[in-house]
Amino acid sequence: MEFGQFCPIAKATEILGEKWTILILREILMGSSRFNELQRGLSMISTAVLTKRLNALADYELIIKKKIQGQRGHEYLPTSSARELLPIFVDIGNWGMKWTRNNLTDNDFDVDFLMLYLQRSIQTEMLPGKETIIRFHFKELKQQPYWWILVQGNNIDVCTVDPGKEPDVYFTCTVKTLSDIWMGENTYRKAIRNGDLKVVGRSDLTKNITVWMSNCMFAKK
Repeated sequence: MEFGQFCPIAKATEILGEKWTILILREILMGSSRFNELQRGLSMISTAVLTKRLNALADYELIIKKKIQGQRGHEYLPTSSARELLPIFVDIGNWGMKWTRNNLTDNDFDVDFLMLYLQRSIQTEMLPGKETIIRFHFKELKQQPYWWILVQGNNIDVCTVDPGKEPDVYFTCTVKTLSDIWMGENTYRKAIRNGDLKVVGRSDLTKNITVWMSNCMFAKK
């Protein structure tokens, strides 16, 4: 994609303006470094398009494509030029929170995306003990309505298969309800009072959810 202009906005858009490119960089800047991790955060992207975009970003020196020793595949790591995009992306996100929320549709509430970012929001240092298990039941989902987050020390995993252990906290709601809370457009207290959310489990965890599972960086503090 070329615009034939020396304007720096035009030249930047030639690099960043392709579909998926900004979101790929978002995922890499948020810590995803493996191909399958990137696919998880970008569930609708095809393997071919992701491969093409990653190769282009490496050519533009926005990422480093590094062979993993002793394993198949590569790691994709941000360069300094990519890291300088982070405050710009934050500004775009703040603009989106202000001006685009009315454009959301039911298709935008993706459970895979929600669970990935809830996993990233866990504050392990605020969880007592060596292990915490959180179960989520999304009432509207006919396929895969149950999800688990397993926290063991600093290791956090999302699971779609019952780990066979008693959860410490149970969430029951819709994907949209929990997404709205995480984005700061609703609160746990209001959703529970309105009957949109049920949270049961250990009282030290259910009374202080945002202490150990933070909301989105764009949520109003």
